[in-house]
Amino acid sequence: MSLDFETTDVVRLIMQYLKENNLHRTLATLQEESTVYLHTVDSIDSFISDINSGHWDAVLLAIQHLKLPSKVLIDLYEQVVLELIEMRELGAARSMLQQTDPMIYLKQTEPGRFVHLENLLTRPYFDSREAYPDGSNKEKRRMSVAHALAAEVSVVPPSRLMGLLSQSIKWQQTQDMLHPGMNIDVTQNNTAMKDVEEERFPTQLICHIQFGQKSHVECARFSPDGQYLITGSVDGFVEVWNFTTGKIRKDLKYQAQDNFMMMEDAVLCLAFSHDSEILASGAQDGKIKVWRIQSGQCLRRFERAHSKGVTCLNFCKDSSQLLSASFDQTIRIHLLKSGKTLKEFRGHTSFVSEATFTKDGHHIISASSDGIIKIWNVKTCECTSTFKSPGSSAGVDVMVNNMFLLPKNPEQFVVCNRSSTVVIMNMKGQIVRSFSSGKREGGDFVCCTLSPRGEWIHCVGEDLVLYCFSMLTGRLEKSLTVCWPSSRALHSGAPEHTLALHCLPLKALCSWIDRNVI
Repeated sequence: MSLDFETTDVVRLIMQYLKENNLHRTLATLQEESTVYLHTVDSIDSFISDINSGHWDAVLLAIQHLKLPSKVLIDLYEQVVLELIEMRELGAARSMLQQTDPMIYLKQTEPGRFVHLENLLTRPYFDSREAYPDGSNKEKRRMSVAHALAAEVSVVPPSRLMGLLSQSIKWQQTQDMLHPGMNIDVTQNNTAMKDVEEERFPTQLICHIQFGQKSHVECARFSPDGQYLITGSVDGFVEVWNFTTGKIRKDLKYQAQDNFMMMEDAVLCLAFSHDSEILASGAQDGKIKVWRIQSGQCLRRFERAHSKGVTCLNFCKDSSQLLSASFDQTIRIHLLKSGKTLKEFRGHTSFVSEATFTKDGHHIISASSDGIIKIWNVKTCECTSTFKSPGSSAGVDVMVNNMFLLPKNPEQFVVCNRSSTVVIMNMKGQIVRSFSSGKREGGDFVCCTLSPRGEWIHCVGEDLVLYCFSMLTGRLEKSLTVCWPSSRALHSGAPEHTLALHCLPLKALCSWIDRNVI
């Protein structure tokens, strides 16, 4: 399927970029030479509100680069002149009447209407009945002007051009047309289509990372683009690793200088933005920090994100909001731009172990240590569904260890709790599929993860075995012995078919890989 774009749409995207970056002279030149005009405002609701409130300075600023019909402009400027006269700002009214293009055009095309404004300007008083004949008034005229202007403008999402370029690159990466880490020149066509490589289970240990006597790993995450393996430790350190060598990444300048991303308390959870550029870390003291990975710069601090430790973090689709869960039994949404907490979700009666946005961003799925799974409406903060995870029953609580949405079927999600079975459930709480270790004793799962494209479910059992289940066949295809006890968590990376398993108490982080790709 091919998509055709109008040349004018491309020009308008460039114009929007110029406007957002205050390149107004370049914007004016492009409009003049292309005869294409940008009819956008930041917000139509705010634009209409400014008109109806008489905030004419904001309105005139918003339309200064728009190409509007003469009639609409004349009605607007006429109303501004009338209100200046009413406020007895006669100098400003006279300048606008005599020196602005719409009013000069009005004088040429409708001299009677222009003379009416001049007469009002010379009066020692202002009579609204004379200014607004035929039963009209200021409010009605404002509404009429607002309606006419609103019909001429539209809203373009911010950074639309850069967003489309970014989406294009990400789509090519998901199709394996571009590899993570590749230097991309958007002006060159130097990439070729290749067959999508099949996901496979890991088969061998490639490295393990040893930590100090007073430190151990609490959480580990691969970035979505597969470039970073990041750990959070009990001593507050957030470190970026080369997962093939097991060494600290020294190509990051701040780590090469022994400066690290750092929390004041134990780091309990990590989350990447979808573009892999931003990292969020949550700590035992309830604080959250947001980092730019390439520079190590702390972009935002949420000093009172929760009253107790943060157990889970997830970014929304456009990375403008951060979802967090906590030992304090609440789920919250935080705004990255303002640093404020936007919404709170209450209803769990035990600490919340997992929380994630649905793909459309309209709902949140959460799970708690008592085995309860809830679905929330993001807009209303209301809980729309509550059900028990498999294995939970009256008087018996089975904690949910992990929960993941299926990439290829966002209406279903994987649930791993302290049992020998990991299941796929739908939004109604029904079990769609299940995968079992086959052991009645000693085979309960302590953690699980999905492969990047959701073709494999990897689970670690209390029997120190890594189980690899195929979503395609529904069978256990591989099991590997984990050499270290007390496995805590598992995370899958892309696209190197790599798994990270962090373990206690031997303070080691292990990296496994499919031997066929090294």
